[in-house]
Amino acid sequence: MTVFESLSTTTDMGSGHRFDDKRRWAASLGLAFEARRESRGLITRMTRASHHGPLRVQRPFYPEGAEGACHVYLLHPPGGLVSGDELNIHTSVGGGAHALLTTPAAAKLYKADSHGVSWAQHTRLKVDDDGILEWLPQETLCFDGSRGEQSTTIDLAGSARCLGWEVMVLGRPASRLPFVSGRVEQRFRLTRNGRPLWLERQPLDPHHPRFQGRWGQGGATVQATLWAVGLEDEQAAVTALREALTAAPNWAVTQRHGVLLLRYLGQERNQAWDLCQRTWEVLRPLLIGRQVCVPRIWLT
Repeated sequence: MTVFESLSTTTDMGSGHRFDDKRRWAASLGLAFEARRESRGLITRMTRASHHGPLRVQRPFYPEGAEGACHVYLLHPPGGLVSGDELNIHTSVGGGAHALLTTPAAAKLYKADSHGVSWAQHTRLKVDDDGILEWLPQETLCFDGSRGEQSTTIDLAGSARCLGWEVMVLGRPASRLPFVSGRVEQRFRLTRNGRPLWLERQPLDPHHPRFQGRWGQGGATVQATLWAVGLEDEQAAVTALREALTAAPNWAVTQRHGVLLLRYLGQERNQAWDLCQRTWEVLRPLLIGRQVCVPRIWLT
């Protein structure tokens, strides 16, 4: 089964017109990128963009030149998830292709309705041998009372390389609306050639002892996870980060089984975002031999 065939088999598209606790509104997006030999050289083209519901992309951009990464912005016009919503995003990057995916704004996870119906967002990223994917969405804002599940599955083959992050802001501290109810579960699964390299499940439940415990969340309202896979020398990259980010607070980095992981746990969205961007600036030349090229949409 291809990644695009699975969109129609894993998502029931006919259950949106309900108003009880069984309702669900689904949207899906399937993208494919392939390297094409053209007169200007090897160029990454978006060869497939299938969608259902309010989830789609703008045209590809090439701010790094025709032979650089293909930049694509994922658009979800509602701007957030409410009870019953389900988003499925599947991306496939072929050998020799290089895609950079981001979003135009923060995603929002709204408070569950009176039935407590949850939302869901499932992302699957597949990169073939010698392909490169940068997954750089803007942050997710989780409102008090939100209930749902986020899953990110990354399937790498051969010498595929991938760098990505997830930034989560819990509650709205500036409005004095902390995250004191609800439950969000995050799942990460990263494999290379079918072998698991990083498996993680993280429940975010303000009533669980780990949420306030110093051994867990510690009361932090902002967290970030950044991963990089395919570095030639992970330990050298860790050393470079420790030297470059020595003044940055609330973070730690480690590497194992070929996966570099950087974590942030604190109270400031801007602090977490700046840390991820600075880490990207250090790691991108080591991972793909190119300096960063900030997506234009981040500057608007």
